[in-house]
Amino acid sequence: MVVKLGGSVIDKADSTVQDVLALTQKGWSIVIIHGGGKLVSQWLSEMGHKTEFINGERVTDKKTLEVVTAILCGLANKQTTASFCAAGLKAVGISGVDGALVQSKTSKKSLGFVGEITQINPSIIHALLERGFIPVVSPVSYNTSVTEPDDPLMLNINGDTVAGEIAKALQANILVFLTDVDGIKNSDGATQRTISTKHVLNLIAQKTAFGGMIPKLLACENASNAGVICRIVDGRKKNALIRAIENPNEGSTISSTQEQ
Repeated sequence: MVVKLGGSVIDKADSTVQDVLALTQKGWSIVIIHGGGKLVSQWLSEMGHKTEFINGERVTDKKTLEVVTAILCGLANKQTTASFCAAGLKAVGISGVDGALVQSKTSKKSLGFVGEITQINPSIIHALLERGFIPVVSPVSYNTSVTEPDDPLMLNINGDTVAGEIAKALQANILVFLTDVDGIKNSDGATQRTISTKHVLNLIAQKTAFGGMIPKLLACENASNAGVICRIVDGRKKNALIRAIENPNEGSTISSTQEQ
């Protein structure tokens, strides 16, 4: 199972920690991908550095990249990892740079130092899982497109995109996005319980899905087409992760087999 945590840093009181503990006791192997965008924005604001987003992705100049790396690979990653460890779990915090796990290149000039994934090398994840550890991954990637001496070796990358690619590479059974909404809404404001991957682009084009939901849906489309069940649920609910596993009607399920 691959779980993408929302933008807020998790703490030991969060029910997700206990959900992960319960699921590992049932035999699940779990990989955590965390965000931390709110924390990054907070630090950038305190530094007087403006934050801009395009379709849910942070425009990243060199100063922003430094803060993103420091916060996501440092404070957010270690705080999240420590929360799992405090519950008695064997969690190990890594980034997409470690073991060249997430390899990327710059692609869109408008986004700056934001990576487009070129390859996932999951060997470090396999090594940790085989030894009973829970990998806790921060979405900073290894830059394979360095051409100039001052080009950064790391690139910012959307955590939702990373989650989708890692779930695909691992051939995971399920990918769960814990968010702050109860799935994808239709034009009437009701949650769409099942969504076919062939309708994902329509939801974006019609602006039914917008902002930070766009990369989540695209990640689900990518992973679902590789056979992974993808579910977007409200992570604020108690035991949201267990509910997402046990109840197929929880949140929105995106699948290549759904007919709508």
